[in-house]
Amino acid sequence: MTANTTNPTNPTDTPDPTGTPGTEKTAMTSTSSTSSTSTTDTTRTTGRTREAGRRGRAKGGKGRTPVPVFRHAVKSREERSFLVRTGAAGDARVRLSGYDLLTGPWYTPLTFFYRETLDGAELRASLARTLRRYPLLAGRLTRDQDGGLSVLCNDAGVRFTEAVSPEPMREYGPSLRTEPVIGSLLREVSAFRVVDRDTPLLKIRLTQMRGGGSVLGVMINHSLADGGNTLAFLESWSREHHGLDSPEEPFHDRTVLDALGRASTDPATVAGRAFTGVSRARLLATNIKVGLHKLATVATRFEAAELVAMKRAAQRQLTGEGSWVSTNDVLTAHIWQVLGELRGRDDEAAEWLGMIVSAQSRLGDALPAGYWGNCVSNSWTGTSAAALREGPLGRVAQDVRACLDSNTADKIRDEIAFLNSYRRAGVSRHVMSVRASDVFETALTVNNWSQFPLYRIDLGAGKPFWYEFPDLPVPTVHIAPTPAEDGGRDVYLCLAQEHAAVVREPAWLERLHVHGRTGGGGVPEGM
Repeated sequence: MTANTTNPTNPTDTPDPTGTPGTEKTAMTSTSSTSSTSTTDTTRTTGRTREAGRRGRAKGGKGRTPVPVFRHAVKSREERSFLVRTGAAGDARVRLSGYDLLTGPWYTPLTFFYRETLDGAELRASLARTLRRYPLLAGRLTRDQDGGLSVLCNDAGVRFTEAVSPEPMREYGPSLRTEPVIGSLLREVSAFRVVDRDTPLLKIRLTQMRGGGSVLGVMINHSLADGGNTLAFLESWSREHHGLDSPEEPFHDRTVLDALGRASTDPATVAGRAFTGVSRARLLATNIKVGLHKLATVATRFEAAELVAMKRAAQRQLTGEGSWVSTNDVLTAHIWQVLGELRGRDDEAAEWLGMIVSAQSRLGDALPAGYWGNCVSNSWTGTSAAALREGPLGRVAQDVRACLDSNTADKIRDEIAFLNSYRRAGVSRHVMSVRASDVFETALTVNNWSQFPLYRIDLGAGKPFWYEFPDLPVPTVHIAPTPAEDGGRDVYLCLAQEHAAVVREPAWLERLHVHGRTGGGGVPEGM
């Protein structure tokens, strides 16, 4: 199977299925490249506007209360689209691993806010140079005969859109989140329009704000890379933009990871696998269930001093061997307990916590240091609702630490072997998390990015002053560093709408930030 090659004079090769006839006038011109960057220039003027936020009705702690607007919308008018290539087309084909196939061909959007204005032309030039080290990003996805996926490294190109907004840059942060300006790209890209189509696997959207400042949206196909490796690519782009060498070359050959697969002989490891195979009916039912639930995200900041006080309180409850817990362990335990109290489920009801962890770190030297691809696993710990609410914070933090430590090299190798077996059988799409069906009633997932260099992506206009994480389709706690990288944490609570409304109430904010010096800690947006 081969992918189509983009026609540089036809900007409709990647259509916008949400476009409304009659609302958009497009003037198209084809421009030539001055280096290795091939471009298609499309200028658009659109009358479509984005809604400032979604309102809903949900049950709160005091009767029915409206769910507030969580985000401010950024609107843009003029747009120009470019197709960025390296100029070094090839015929390499990289077969994706079992971990890559877990995500499906969905896109992960990240948004960075800069006070100074980024130069689009310079960004495209440095991006073209960076893509020489990341040829998968300029390639196209194709289906293998056994149902797996491969990337054709044919330099078909990356979509780069430059837009102009009539709005000034605002003081975005946990108290004022914004609807990511890559929203129009999210509408444009459907996971069902990626495989065996001429659809870019990386899309960049640069929005220039009135009066100065830029917003950079990065949307990368999740089947190519996990969060850590996505940030590794952005760091490499940043260094290339400043003429600096990257510390290590990315390693793209997935066969090295596949070769590490080895079925475990430990019954406990096999029983504790994070993934399972399901029937087509159960897969469909789970996907429908996800689509029926409405979620909202609340962002809040835990200051460094607040986290120190929280950890001290937890450590005082622990003694003896194995009593050490990290700041993130304690923060995770605290949030899990607060949300358990908020849900108020029956005492004997099960409460599950899922932890997303790096499999790469567990494999050590067996995997090249520069391995670039999805390489994350997850593990679960559970307890009763009563034990979660009433247990000492230190003890719950120990459970979190034990959950993380359960991701041994043997467990990861067993997972790789398990995923490889499903790919060989042609049924990779029937693999899902063991708790996928519980995520809305009994489970919460934590994704910790606090060690990622989110605020070091300097592309010529200094470091970003804010980073925006997208809303997710399942209840998730996303932990990120603060812009000052001072030891604090910005936490995104993606919850069912009724729970998001309740957690914003003063009493629950005080409970969430009980370890803050003022009792209030960070304040979510809109307060």
